[in-house]
Amino acid sequence: MSIAPAIPALPSRPLVRAGLVLGAGFGGFADGIVLHQILGWHHLVCVSAFCQSATVAQLQLQNTQDGFFHLGLWLVTLTGLVMLFRAARTADTDWSGRTLTGAMLAGAGLFNIVEGLINHQLLGIHHVLPGDPHELAIDLVYLVIGLVVALAGFRIIRTPRGA
Repeated sequence: MSIAPAIPALPSRPLVRAGLVLGAGFGGFADGIVLHQILGWHHLVCVSAFCQSATVAQLQLQNTQDGFFHLGLWLVTLTGLVMLFRAARTADTDWSGRTLTGAMLAGAGLFNIVEGLINHQLLGIHHVLPGDPHELAIDLVYLVIGLVVALAGFRIIRTPRGA
């Protein structure tokens, strides 16, 4: 006899898996579009303490690296789309916009956590706002946001409809 509380099973696993992968792709696109392109805070690999290019050649290199980052995200998103279509062919898939939305939020949050831990902390190839006096604090806020989004997504998945 187990005294551990029963954890409800994830509803419609194929839909959740597809949503997680789609969410990771869309989360990565949000990071790349907003932080890399619109705000210009950083690139995938920074060439200076403030991630600002000193030459056109450096900027071209950083843009090319960002392009490969976006290509990878495009492939992740395409994979999630294929998984979603396969889930549609699975007889036991319970189609729920709530489940898909929760899974996508969880996937986007997990992207932030993994990317933040690996690229910002372990490899140090860039930070959210490189060179800022509060660089570490901003990186930690990025991780906390990822954790909150992921937990919210998993909570949405596990909350029964109408609850």
